[in-house]
Amino acid sequence: MNPALKVWYYAGGRLPLKYREYVHNDVTGPKWLMRFTIRSLVQVTPLVTVIAVALVHGLGSPWPLAIACGGLGFVVGLYFALSYAQESVDYRLTKYGYPRGSATQGRRERNATQDRERQAKYDAVWRRSEG
Repeated sequence: MNPALKVWYYAGGRLPLKYREYVHNDVTGPKWLMRFTIRSLVQVTPLVTVIAVALVHGLGSPWPLAIACGGLGFVVGLYFALSYAQESVDYRLTKYGYPRGSATQGRRERNATQDRERQAKYDAVWRRSEG
């Protein structure tokens, strides 16, 4: 994929429909939450920076106060984004023609074998029948 398109995508832009498989793999792959976090950081950082600069130059606030307000905005923005990560990526896939909940279902299918193995190990240790 074109690096400019990748930057556009991480900045919150929508890719052309021919990249729908790339988007699906992005939100269902093993490190989907890390990529989602990076995408959120790329989107939140410019807004927080503009707010901090506007506080200093527009309202005459001292830099420490502007940085503190920007930092708080950064934390709240990232917290909000991560709180709704699953819903957000599920909705993003609907824009590319996938059924609702496709990202969550794709991650479940990808993790099914690993989850069964973990459950079997847990059961073997903690669910032994006493007799």
